[in-house]
Amino acid sequence: MGGLTIIVPVKAAVPNVTAVRLDPVTHNLVREGVPLMLNPYDRNALEFALRLKDKYGGKVITLSMAPPSGKDFLESTIGMGADEAYLITDRVFAGADTLATSYTVARSIQRLFPNFDLIVFGEETTDSSTAHMPAQVASWLNLPYVYYAVDAEVKLEDGLIVVTRYLEDEGVYETYEYKMPIIISVYKNSNPPRDISLVRKVEAKLNGLVKMVDNNALKLERECVGLRGSPTIVAKIEDAKPIERKRQIFKGDPKEAAKWLIDNLVKDGVIKP
Repeated sequence: MGGLTIIVPVKAAVPNVTAVRLDPVTHNLVREGVPLMLNPYDRNALEFALRLKDKYGGKVITLSMAPPSGKDFLESTIGMGADEAYLITDRVFAGADTLATSYTVARSIQRLFPNFDLIVFGEETTDSSTAHMPAQVASWLNLPYVYYAVDAEVKLEDGLIVVTRYLEDEGVYETYEYKMPIIISVYKNSNPPRDISLVRKVEAKLNGLVKMVDNNALKLERECVGLRGSPTIVAKIEDAKPIERKRQIFKGDPKEAAKWLIDNLVKDGVIKP
């Protein structure tokens, strides 16, 4: 077994959330024309993968399902040290929820990299924070899944990996040994990422190192991707309106002020007597 083939699925995050708008008809986020950046927690996952590559050899491949503008942020992953990057992009993938996205990512990995050893995810994304993707992809691929990972040791000759994870609430570390391939979700406060090399990023752009793949190549089932494959339905969208405040000020004894506050909260129905 000569080194590891590690897949790191990453997501495009929007640095300026006010630049994103909602389609009034489909109720989906409109990302076209909005600058994208690499999800910060995915950088921790990429660093985790790169450290394994540095130690055991092999290659690290990043992959993302995103609009064509995602090509720019994928160049950053090569600038950080990834060997290859793939942008899964097609209009039929638009409007996907986490179920349809995880299906697309899982099946894309199966078709493009059937002999991978590890899939390494970030814990969650800064925009939705669902943390659904690692577990859902593991379900599609019928693979074991370890979350909150902070470190790993590989026994190449045996095809085994020992993963250490950290449980923050309990303050304890646990280790698990698995036969590869497996899926790992990296604890978001671990593995501080290395810098992005501007030279490598420019080389990625000039040499077209980010490969674009559409559904003509993948041939995924149309009923399982995009809006068709998304059971999540946004039934209604309303603008959040600021609450009108009474701007009342009570001056006097603290005990009287506390009683005045409670009486008014009860009167307004905020709390029950």
